[in-house]
Amino acid sequence: MWGDMMGYMGNDGWGHVLFGGFMMVLFWGAVIALAVFLVRRLSRGRGDAMDPPRPTALDLLQERYARGEIDREEYEQRRNDLRH
Repeated sequence: MWGDMMGYMGNDGWGHVLFGGFMMVLFWGAVIALAVFLVRRLSRGRGDAMDPPRPTALDLLQERYARGEIDREEYEQRRNDLRH
């Protein structure tokens, strides 16, 4: 009886165990990678709400005028250009 069982668990037994373990790791790695991909993909559009809004060209122009980098005439000219 034991002789027959040992025949089935001979040299080929460890190969199946190692291959099965490798396949399990590969499967769970693929599941985790897919989950990370989906979370990043779905949260891409929602991330904008957490990011501070980007300043517009008019905001930047107003900042430059407030810091004294440009005079009133240049500010008015560029503001009119941006509005048209």
